[in-house]
Amino acid sequence: MLLEALSSAILGLALAWAATHRLPHRLPARHMVLSTGVAGALFGSFVMHSALDAGHVLLVLLGAVIVSVASLSLLLRPAGRLRRRSATA
Repeated sequence: MLLEALSSAILGLALAWAATHRLPHRLPARHMVLSTGVAGALFGSFVMHSALDAGHVLLVLLGAVIVSVASLSLLLRPAGRLRRRSATA
């Protein structure tokens, strides 16, 4: 269990680091992105471990990656400016 948690935290940190380097203009502050990636991976690992029990390490890590990517995607901002029209136009 400890190895799963450590592995998922490292995976979440790596995903968040890759996101900050690939999309720095569309993400908030770096420390927020890194902590969100790790927290999402740990939560995904917890949920998958609770659902599958011990012995399914690869599936637990896959769940950690999925939840981490999903939580990081919630931080993304639109690429360009939004064009807003007034209500009377």
